Amino acid sequence: MDGKVKEQRKHQQKHSGPKAERKKLKKQGGTTEEDARKRNPKAFAVQSAVRMAKTFHRSQDIKTKKHHIPLVDRTPLEPPPIVIVVVGPPKVGKSTLIRCLIKNFTRQKLGDICGPVTIVSSKKRRLTFMECNNDINTMIDLAKVADLVLMLIDASFGFEMETFEFLNICQVHGFPRIMGVLTHLDSFKNNKALRKTKKNLKHRFWTEVYQGAKLFYLSGMVYGEYQTQEVKNLGRFISVMKFRPLVWQTSHPYVLVDRMEDLTDPEKVRTDPKCDRTVSLYGYLRGTHLKNKGQVHIPGVGDFQVADVNFLPDPCALPGAQKKRALNEKERLLYAPMAGVGGVVYDKDAVYIDLPASHVHQQQEEVRPTTELVQSLIDTHSTLDAKMAASKVSLFSGSATLEPSDICEESRENGGPQEETVWDPNTQRERRKVVFAEEDEEEEEEEESGSSDDEEGGSEDSDQEEEDDEDEDEEDKDKDNLSKFLKDARAKSEETVEPSSDAPPVKKQKVEKKEQSAELPAFADSEDELEVSEGEETAEEGEAGRAGDSGHCSEEDEEDSEDDGEEESEDESMEEDDAADTTMKSGSEEEEEGEEELGALKWKEGLQQKASEAFLRQQAAIPNLRKLVYGSVVAANNSEDEEEEELGGLFTVSRPQKSKRFQADAMDCCRFSPDSSHNWDLDEMLNSIRDCFVTGKWEEGTDAATLLKEDEELYGDFEDLETGEVHKNKSGDQAEDNKNDEEEDDDDEEESQVKVDEDVAQKNKRLEKKQRLKERFDTEYDDGDATYFDDLKEELQKQAELNRAEFQDVDDETRVQYEGFRPGMYVRLEIPSLPCEFVTNFDPHYPIILGGLTSAEGNVGYLQMRLKKHRWYNRILKTRDPLILSLGWRRFQTIPLYHIEDHNGRHRLLKYTPQHMHCGASIWGPVTPQGTGFLALQTVAGIKANFRIAATGVILDLDKSVTIVKKLKLIGYPYKIFKNTSFVKGMFNTVLEVAKFEGASIRTVSGVRGQIKKALSTPAGAYRATFEDRLLMSDVVFLRSWFPVTVPQLYNPVTSLLLPAGQKDGWAGMRTLGQLKHDLGIRNKPNTDSLYKPVVRAPRHFNRLHIPKELQKALPFKSKLKQQQPKGKTPKDLQRPTVIREPHEKKVAALLNALSQVHHHKRKKAHKAQHAKHKEFLQEKEKQEEAKMKRQKEARKKLYRTMGQTDQKKQRSSLKGSAKDD
Repeated sequence: MDGKVKEQRKHQQKHSGPKAERKKLKKQGGTTEEDARKRNPKAFAVQSAVRMAKTFHRSQDIKTKKHHIPLVDRTPLEPPPIVIVVVGPPKVGKSTLIRCLIKNFTRQKLGDICGPVTIVSSKKRRLTFMECNNDINTMIDLAKVADLVLMLIDASFGFEMETFEFLNICQVHGFPRIMGVLTHLDSFKNNKALRKTKKNLKHRFWTEVYQGAKLFYLSGMVYGEYQTQEVKNLGRFISVMKFRPLVWQTSHPYVLVDRMEDLTDPEKVRTDPKCDRTVSLYGYLRGTHLKNKGQVHIPGVGDFQVADVNFLPDPCALPGAQKKRALNEKERLLYAPMAGVGGVVYDKDAVYIDLPASHVHQQQEEVRPTTELVQSLIDTHSTLDAKMAASKVSLFSGSATLEPSDICEESRENGGPQEETVWDPNTQRERRKVVFAEEDEEEEEEEESGSSDDEEGGSEDSDQEEEDDEDEDEEDKDKDNLSKFLKDARAKSEETVEPSSDAPPVKKQKVEKKEQSAELPAFADSEDELEVSEGEETAEEGEAGRAGDSGHCSEEDEEDSEDDGEEESEDESMEEDDAADTTMKSGSEEEEEGEEELGALKWKEGLQQKASEAFLRQQAAIPNLRKLVYGSVVAANNSEDEEEEELGGLFTVSRPQKSKRFQADAMDCCRFSPDSSHNWDLDEMLNSIRDCFVTGKWEEGTDAATLLKEDEELYGDFEDLETGEVHKNKSGDQAEDNKNDEEEDDDDEEESQVKVDEDVAQKNKRLEKKQRLKERFDTEYDDGDATYFDDLKEELQKQAELNRAEFQDVDDETRVQYEGFRPGMYVRLEIPSLPCEFVTNFDPHYPIILGGLTSAEGNVGYLQMRLKKHRWYNRILKTRDPLILSLGWRRFQTIPLYHIEDHNGRHRLLKYTPQHMHCGASIWGPVTPQGTGFLALQTVAGIKANFRIAATGVILDLDKSVTIVKKLKLIGYPYKIFKNTSFVKGMFNTVLEVAKFEGASIRTVSGVRGQIKKALSTPAGAYRATFEDRLLMSDVVFLRSWFPVTVPQLYNPVTSLLLPAGQKDGWAGMRTLGQLKHDLGIRNKPNTDSLYKPVVRAPRHFNRLHIPKELQKALPFKSKLKQQQPKGKTPKDLQRPTVIREPHEKKVAALLNALSQVHHHKRKKAHKAQHAKHKEFLQEKEKQEEAKMKRQKEARKKLYRTMGQTDQKKQRSSLKGSAKDD
């Protein structure tokens, strides 16, 4: 292996260029920037204090934004696997991505992705992959338990609605880490279009998640898989990602179930197939501690009480603490029971071994068990004959080895059974058929090729560890076929003719039970107990044992054996030892026991007795410390074991591992059994260890250091396997010489050396003390850069360390009783009274989540919520329409009442949700802590064309303190009016109703306010009321009242997991009133009072305004009424008679009319001409005025100039005169 590793090319340092120059300057001391600062400090000084302050403030803001409220770290030392949910619309590549990631981490291929798949990704991290299908129920459930979401987006199509639905679900239930993955990028042929699409999708993704969210690009596929380097990069990001704890997950225990078993009595199921089932569910506990006998909720099933909880050995444990960077092949574990992967499954009181064949890429491969126990019990690859055929035996030292090829032809002639690989279409796997000597030579050639293929298949099986897809029924069928096959083989072997004495007999394992029990190693629980080394074996025997291997050793074992070449004999598995031992025995028995019956399959007989004897022998080999310390009798070894064993009177069985020297030199020296000669009942033996408990100065012969030097003779030289340091042993003679040659000078040197060491130790102690005092002083007086945030983080860190240290040294059994089952444990929960549909309709593609409930969360009551209709949902929500809520772990249907709070604190019922604002909602549902988010859907059945999330919100209160009221208008009509008092009827029916509303304020439609005073005896329901003004008989009186509304008590859990396979996304609960009318074909009958009618209003006739005469006298004249008499008809005598003209007069009138028309036209024309002429005149005049004004302006300027000059002359002359006077 080491020779095949390709040497990496050494890094060549640059000797020229800017980078090399910078490195040279750095070596010389100081950079060019520092030199420039020294030369010209002003150039690097602060140019603008304002800009510097802004930069500082911005950096501080960015730093503060990165702060989160620190939480106590409650993650256990061995955290549970990280749940990675792969989400996306159909046919986007979810299963392919999971397979590629699993192959990247574990080097194994997985067929169908069913249920959670847990892998070991690094030394300190495990991952659980879960595929999320397109069902909205699955999306909601997995969003609650996900630590990381890989959101797959088809880049060739763009964002689909499922992506946004899942993002909104995550926003409500606590936002996990989300990474986008773009697929189908190879469909773009144009690079420009590809870049543009990437940019658009990235920015839209950032809008929904957060700015800078990671988006991966899977550019294309190679042979049906994504490119290895891209998958590796994605795996690296997953491996180093940090996760912030989510509030709901850290406050509730939960289990993502990876295995389910039905524990119901089969007889009960047979008599009553519909009876409730008792089921045990397995998985890693996450969240917080889980108490036994608690209450859990299974989303899609309901609430249940846990009957029992146990913790089991971790099926996918983290590797031990080792000083290395990467995992080796043994530690790349894969655990997916629902996908049929995992050879050994641990239960409360049993270990299940599941070994059916698997179908991976339509190739037939069998699963190899991962523990030596399974290999020793079930060996389906080859019988003992196959092992013996591959072995070499030499009867005497120095003699030639016997190979199977020497006797192969003779064994065929004498009826030896051969093997042929046959494909069984019923069970879909290879069956190993026995072919006897009657077959022709062509069939024998096929047998050899088949057996070689079988061995190659066995080696390939090691690559595909812990994979199986077959059902339990097929496994039982295989077992029945195997037992029938064995019976037929035995019957045929008895009927065949015994071989002749000349030919060598068929190889057969024939050993007495006592010898066999002493020879075989114990069925060990771990591989450490099977590491039996035989230090005195020759190299030839080691090669023979290696050749006898049946192909069960995995690639990891082979690599280990090649790396540790010197320790081959110590690392051999139990089967190889068995094969070598049985080969020696069979070789000696070939000459003497040829008359034994044929067949080599009797090795499976008496397995129960062998196992029991091996268990008793293993128990006897382990030293009991209680018996050693407290003096109980240790049973001596059987005398039969001490006697030398002989085989056939010729060979003596060598037992090198029985010798004390061998036991002391073994790999694990602390495991060899104590010497049985020590009888601890004797006083001498007790006195021999009494000194172990005494302190003080010992004599030279009894000093511990002296005794240890003497013990070095027994152990000899040894090498530290971790550091590689070789520790040499000083022989006893050298030790004695050194003792005799010691002189006084050496003593003085030792004393001086001791004094120097003590002085150094004292000095270091004083320095440490000073350092501690200085640190304490600094923390008290110099706060430094420490902030409140840092102090809070430090305090929480101390609390986390205290939490870990509390139960650190307590064993798990005791610890579980105090604090419950801690997160990270692999637990088994037994739940009774589950509906039978849960088992019969079980589908591993749908997740099963056990969500732990607190003591209060199991109750049902009234909840007050704040709700807002989602802006992408295209319909408003109507009150009293059933709604499906996802709240906490639960999904249930309920009837909400929407309301809004008025300014006076009244909660008024709303008929519909408001369009773009929050409103209150009251429901009857499970009690959930305040501040818990929820989302609402109108249906979970099928896939709608539009957005499915109807509303989101948060829990506000958990009681019935809010009273929702509804507006109620009562209408009445006045039937008697006395000034401002009126009698009103038609509003109430009885006197009692009126008595309830005495003093209530009422109003008319016209706006006149009033108050109810007292009920009247007749008619029933009438009352007296007073108003601000006198009413009219046409007025309508109404009373505005508020009526309390009760919240409907409906809590209907969504039981989607109980539906048959293929119908789990079709759960339908209560329908809305509109859906019912639509389905039943009922049309709405409108209320006649609500219909629009033509408004017919009669004209109002108002009475004349009457003003008393006294008031009229006091009014001023302008306000007095004027007594205007209406004009009557003109009398006939005053009316002018009509003139009738003669024809001549008519002509004259027409002529005059024409002349007047001509005259008017001439005058009009002349007027227009005059107006135009006048306009021209005015314009000319305006010009003249402007010229005049200009002349005057110039003249004024000239005048003012001359006047100024004269003034200046006068001023100068006056100044000269004053100077002369002075």
